[in-house]
Amino acid sequence: MRFAFVIAGGALALAGACALYLLPQIVDRRLNRVVPGEAYPVEPETRAWFAGLFVADLHADTLLWDRDVLREARHGHVDLPRLLRGGVALQVFTAVTKVPTGLNYEANDPHSDMVRWLVVTQLWPWVTWNSLLERALYQARRLELAAATSQGQLKVIRNQQDLNALLLERQQGRPVVGGILGVEGLHCLEGRAENLDRLYDAGFRVLGLTHFFDNEIGGSAHGLRKGGLTPFGAEIVRRAEERKMIVDLAHASPRLFAEVVAIVQRPPIVSHTGVKGTCSSVRNLSDEQLRAIANKGGVVGIGYWDGAVCEPTLPNIVQAMVYAVRLIGAEHVALGSDFDGGTTTPFDTSGIAQLAQALLDAGLSRPEVEKVLGGNVQRLLGQLLP
Repeated sequence: MRFAFVIAGGALALAGACALYLLPQIVDRRLNRVVPGEAYPVEPETRAWFAGLFVADLHADTLLWDRDVLREARHGHVDLPRLLRGGVALQVFTAVTKVPTGLNYEANDPHSDMVRWLVVTQLWPWVTWNSLLERALYQARRLELAAATSQGQLKVIRNQQDLNALLLERQQGRPVVGGILGVEGLHCLEGRAENLDRLYDAGFRVLGLTHFFDNEIGGSAHGLRKGGLTPFGAEIVRRAEERKMIVDLAHASPRLFAEVVAIVQRPPIVSHTGVKGTCSSVRNLSDEQLRAIANKGGVVGIGYWDGAVCEPTLPNIVQAMVYAVRLIGAEHVALGSDFDGGTTTPFDTSGIAQLAQALLDAGLSRPEVEKVLGGNVQRLLGQLLP
């Protein structure tokens, strides 16, 4: 009888372990989806032109999930094979370190942490279980390891030299994608200014100040107080600019947004957003905010998910991009997919040629579309990277 109980207990433990192992994969598949349907037709001459472009996306949360970025997955949005097939030259990989329970766009309490269970069940190193900084650093190591074992097809971009080398390799026809590290919310500094150096040394170059809750830097558009820039936040922005890191105002509260724009000495970005002019949401930028970024010489990445464009369809994405181009000029608009950010989109990263065709069909010129698809990001990185 005792032996039977031991066997039964072992079987239950094994079943529980299997369930814990499979749960993150189930969540990943359910949250990061592509809307089923026929692809938008792309003309042969558009494909030929598209193949010569520098295509860049400012935001993907792929490193959060237990996938090998070098192998093509049957779900989600981004991996190296699909980046190469989609003609993408550069992807910003953003580290997510904390997400509150009951996630919403209106008001989130900062005292819960849904990422912790994901970290534990995906068997991340134990130091990441209770440290937001270590979670960011671990995701950076994951990208570095992927690049090191990619046979030269994935390169981490840290500086101007890396960017120029990427451009040269692509001009020579080599299949290679650049990856830049970003972070979604500087709560991962854990309130310590010196941790900014640890992020920099790990390769982070794009700094989202807030995410879905207020933090030590300032208010989130989805926080409880939605306040402005704190003294600590002002010090971090100053230090970041000294290190030639890029300030990202995605998810910033209106007060934080305005106060940071007023003090930055270098062009800021909004890596992933929508525009209130086509989808009125707390998540999206007003015309005034769009103009503020443009006046500082920055760029705005337009997203593909429902929060950015109300319904995740190609026509809605195009409508938002065309609206932004007409308002602030093609020089200040970019791609900000939010791929793998718990989002449903009309295509994955292999389908961006569809977006190029749809933008042309909507009346944008080829030079305008070239800027939106990545020319602006290339120009800005050439200006801002160390």
